[in-house]
Amino acid sequence: MKPIAANKKAYFDYKILDDVEAGIVLSGPEIKAVRAHRVNISGSYIRPLVGQSGQVELWWLGGNFNLEGDKIRSKKLLLHRDEIEKLSGKVSAKGYALLPLELYLKRGVAKLKIGLGVHRKKHDKRDLKREQDLDREARRELKGK
Repeated sequence: MKPIAANKKAYFDYKILDDVEAGIVLSGPEIKAVRAHRVNISGSYIRPLVGQSGQVELWWLGGNFNLEGDKIRSKKLLLHRDEIEKLSGKVSAKGYALLPLELYLKRGVAKLKIGLGVHRKKHDKRDLKREQDLDREARRELKGK
């Protein structure tokens, strides 16, 4: 499935340890914006709601079709109870975060790929960038031969 919106910055800023597919509850104008590829999840975050089983909040920047101007609002994510308990248990530990990674349509239904990640330190980001540059140069050399 080709993603409608991707959070590429999350892969650079966080080391993704685990990922889960979740359904997302959207209103009419919101799903219309998703189908028109007018959504942005790069500044979004996810937090489990305490005391409400089966609910996880997602904050995202919506599209142009919402007439009320409520582009940023909380969405309910649909996950199995055991997945929620596993993720909320990990998030309660210091240093872990839930991140929206990709938004896509699967058989006409909006799905969100959620990642459990640990924030990278500055030197880890430098090492990652150095490795990417070396890989790119190696591929360029192989292509030239």
